[in-house]
This record gives sequence, C-alpha cells and structure tokens, in this order.
Amino acid sequence: MSQSSQTPPPGQFELFLPYVSDLPLRDQREMMERPFFSLAKSKRTRPIEYRSPDGKVWVHVSANPDYGMATIWDADILIYCASVLADMARRGVNDIPRKLQLMPYDLLRSIHRPTTGRAYELLGQSLDRLVATTVKTNIRADARREATFSWLDGWSQLVDPKTERSRGMTIELSSWFYEGVLMSGGVLSIDRAYFDLTGGRERWLYRVARKHAGGAGEEGFAISLPTLFEKSGAEGQYRRFKFEIIRIVRRNELPGYCLGLEFAADRTEPTIRMTRSGAEGPAPRVIPPAPEAAIGAETLERLRARYPGWDLGQLRDDFLAWIAADPARLPKDVDAAFAGFVRAYHARNRHLLRG
Repeated sequence: MSQSSQTPPPGQFELFLPYVSDLPLRDQREMMERPFFSLAKSKRTRPIEYRSPDGKVWVHVSANPDYGMATIWDADILIYCASVLADMARRGVNDIPRKLQLMPYDLLRSIHRPTTGRAYELLGQSLDRLVATTVKTNIRADARREATFSWLDGWSQLVDPKTERSRGMTIELSSWFYEGVLMSGGVLSIDRAYFDLTGGRERWLYRVARKHAGGAGEEGFAISLPTLFEKSGAEGQYRRFKFEIIRIVRRNELPGYCLGLEFAADRTEPTIRMTRSGAEGPAPRVIPPAPEAAIGAETLERLRARYPGWDLGQLRDDFLAWIAADPARLPKDVDAAFAGFVRAYHARNRHLLRG
C-alpha cells in the first residue's frame, strides 16, 4: 500500500478538509445498490460476481488475499470524501482536487468512530482494503467494454517524528469514484444516522431504500427477496440472507424509511416494500413478533442429544425463516413445532449420517 510516515515539507497541508458534520452528507449514487462491498466484518477473499436480471449491468469485485475485500464500513470513508467533493462543487470551487488532505481525527469523528489508538489502526486497515480491492464493471464504461479500478489510488500519512502524532493524511481517490461524485446527479443525500447502523445488511438495505424509495412517491419501492439477495453480493445461502433481512424488516429501524413485507398468491417468496417515513403508501402485510426466543436452550440441548450429527443452529435458522415468510405459519408452541421439524428432517435425511 502507498502509506508513508515522514516529516511534512514546509507549506504542505495548509488546507484541511472541514468536519463533515458541518456539511450535507452525500453518497455516490452508483455505489448505493450494486454489490461493491463485503457486508461482513470478517475477512472476505471470495470475489463478488453480479449481473443484472436483464444482463446489461455487471460487477466483479476481487480482494487481495492479504487485506481482504473492502467492506461497507470502509465505504464510510468514501461517503466522507463524496460529501466534501459535492460541497466544493456546490460552492463553485475551481480545480476540485482528487487528492484530499485531512486530519484522521476529523475523519473518524465525521463517520461516528472513536478516536482511540485502536481506531487509528483500524482506519489504516480500511484505507489499505480500499486500495487493494479491485473492481471491474461496465457501469459508466461508455464505449469501453469495462472499467477497472480500486476505490483509492493510494494514501499517505505524515507523522511528527518527535510526538509520533499524525500531522495529516492524503487520500488519493480513483478517477472512477471522483468522476462519479462530480457528474450531474452523481450523489444523493443520506441521513447522518446511517453511520450508527451496525449491521452490514442493514446498512446496505438503507442505501437501496434511499436510492429507490427516496424519490418514488407514496407508493415507495418494492423488490423481491431473491432479487435483493442477488443485488447484495452477500456470501452464504439465500435462506440465511432471507432470515436476517426479515429480522431487519421486523425491527423497521432504518432512518427515514419504513419497511414492510408483502405476500402474493402467485409468488412463493415475499416482497419488501420501502417507503419514506410518513408516506401514505399501500399498507404492507405486517409480520408477527419474532419467535426466536420461543425456542429454549433446553429444547436445543435435548434435540442435540437425540439427533446427534445435525447442525441444530442451522436447522433453527431454517425453521424460523420458514415461519417468518408467512405469519400464518406461526405455531402456538414453537418449541414443539421445532421438535417436529427436526424429527421430520432426521427421518428424511438420516441415511446421510451412516458410515
């Protein structure tokens, strides 16, 4: 990575970026719904492969095995930079720079992070992932077949040799990101509470809602769960993704947006409807309170002893996802129903345990 620590030459870092809490917060529009980032906090090295249903848009994201793929939390740095660039453009600044000078303390405060020594270390790791992650896409590729870039072309930090404190940081944005922010309609405002969302899927779902439901009127925006899964680039199986998204819908805590689950007789999978808070859109079908707590630890232990060899945690998730997909399935006794579910699963698959 292009990180360096040295004494700054005279005249360098005369102007620093402002603290973003004083500016309107902006996100780059094209980043808000396509699968550009890992949604997990754990290290991801498996590539993201995405192609839109009509086959016209594709995205490939690959990770450096040493650093892992850039995450949706790393993207907070890009939101910070986009907000500053958009504000410069609004104020009519000439020659808006692609290399931005900043104080890491202000950056951390702006994206609602602590300013401890560990936070500075994690910031450096985030910047490394943004440099090391490679994106190939035909979004905004014009006559070219594809565009290839990393989110950052490099970064450097100047450290005072006496105090060992940072005297400033330079972040060099990729041309693709820089041009995307400054093009007409390239950014959308987002709620500052976005930085307080803790889950990767929750953060991504907010960005999808802001991109599509923000200007969709009272009807809002509806999308099927399988389509949402494909657009997320999330690792793991669809059923796990579905279970977690339904939990987010149930909590309904995205800033500025309401989420609802809808069911149709001609569809096997539910649809999520996203509307701006206060909009008088169609009333979504409300799902019941989460039944997770109804499956007690004693029940799980008893079933583990009776049916050794099976992953009871995975079976529990499958069972709860099946319930969450249709409120009519919620049993009076969830423990007993889950025991029956495991018993039936074992009867169908016990031959797999032999030998």
